[in-house]
Amino acid sequence: MQTRLMATLLATAALAVAGCNSGSPSSSGTFPPAPPPPPPPPPETSTVRIVHASADAPNVDILVEGDVAFGDVPFLAATPITELDSGDYEIQVDARLPGDERLAVIGPVTLSLEADIQYNVLAIGNVAADADSPEAFGPLILEQPQEQIDAGDVRVRVVHGAPNAPEVNVFVTEPGDLPAGEMPLGTFAFGEDLDPVTVPEGDYQIRVAVEDSGEQIVVFDSGAVTLPGGADLLVTAVPNTGAGDAPVKLLVSDGQSAFTLRDVNTPSNVRVVHASPDAPAVDVIVNDNFEAPFLAGVPFPVASDFVSVEAGEYNVKVTAAGNAGAIVIDADVELPAGAETTVVAVGLLADIDALLLADDRRGIATESRVRIVHGAPSAGEVDVYVTAVGAGIEGVDPAIPAFDFLDDTGYLSLDPGSYDVTVTLAGTDTVAIGPLTIEISAGGVYSAIARDPLPGTDDFGLILLDDFLVEDEGVTEL
Repeated sequence: MQTRLMATLLATAALAVAGCNSGSPSSSGTFPPAPPPPPPPPPETSTVRIVHASADAPNVDILVEGDVAFGDVPFLAATPITELDSGDYEIQVDARLPGDERLAVIGPVTLSLEADIQYNVLAIGNVAADADSPEAFGPLILEQPQEQIDAGDVRVRVVHGAPNAPEVNVFVTEPGDLPAGEMPLGTFAFGEDLDPVTVPEGDYQIRVAVEDSGEQIVVFDSGAVTLPGGADLLVTAVPNTGAGDAPVKLLVSDGQSAFTLRDVNTPSNVRVVHASPDAPAVDVIVNDNFEAPFLAGVPFPVASDFVSVEAGEYNVKVTAAGNAGAIVIDADVELPAGAETTVVAVGLLADIDALLLADDRRGIATESRVRIVHGAPSAGEVDVYVTAVGAGIEGVDPAIPAFDFLDDTGYLSLDPGSYDVTVTLAGTDTVAIGPLTIEISAGGVYSAIARDPLPGTDDFGLILLDDFLVEDEGVTEL
């Protein structure tokens, strides 16, 4: 008993001494250094990915806290998955308009980012639609856990972002025929999504189908595609604005960049323009099929309609109409899936050649898109003026100076309205074409090829294409 009591007293005394020493100076009169403070906890983070999925919207700037974080973002683009400290952020999306103007189309709005959440912000819908329409342009914000995807797995989230498409069923299967009775991954309408699913990496086939009287009518078929391990994919069905009958294509964001999946049967569209002023009417021969010309008897200055062909490489020969031996153009042409291409026979007959133009007929609701091609070999360099109707060109700088034979302006963004187009010999007031009054509309796409005078005349003119054409009136040139 005495032993136990003595032990207790000694222990108590030791604690008391230790307590006294902890705040007392050492024998040298200084205090021992304080222990370092614990490190601050790491900041809580969130991630954000932004996708431009509105087919009739212009390029946009994305502003965070008033500063441009991503500039000049086009349709079918997606930002990388970006890590931010969790909290509140002011977000704004500005449309880029003609004349380098800006218009806020989303926000500014406050986006509250919670810790460990990934935010997918998609711009979807039609800018041209009424604001109260179900198809109207606006943001779709989807949240999902922020997590590391295992190396052998793929996380996929599918979004219906095509206002032109009805409610559809989505099937994701092994490559091959769609099994009878196969249940869809999900069913959704525009603006809806299917919750994220995690699947093993490997080859899959994605089909989008519309149900009709119990039958699945496939309107999009990806063919076999490889989903790589570790990927975090956001797949958005968007309107198909190129060649082919499929109403949609798939915009795939992998967290670093974006790419497009087209229907496996997507063709290529091609048209031919005869712009060689002294050449006779011509036949267009594809892959040496002289027995059945692709186009027959095309005169100057006529443009064909677009024709859909299987994507691939073709040999194109142009001959005098009905004379297979008189080959004046022999060119190999690559026609990619989904693309539209104009093949123009240009130059005088002695130097005739094929000029290939890449077409993009996607209409943008906030502007008119106008392209001019110099296809008049006798004109040389010219200046192109675009002015208010009746204003004339005196004292006005040309919109396109020193525009030479075979030059292509690309698609210019203009405000909708009426304009006079005047073409002069470069550096002079000598008018070669015009003034021609044009009326262009929002969402319209307009192409024109400057041509030499018609046989027996002195006036240069324009071969009109796309929305310049007057439906049912057969107007193809001026």
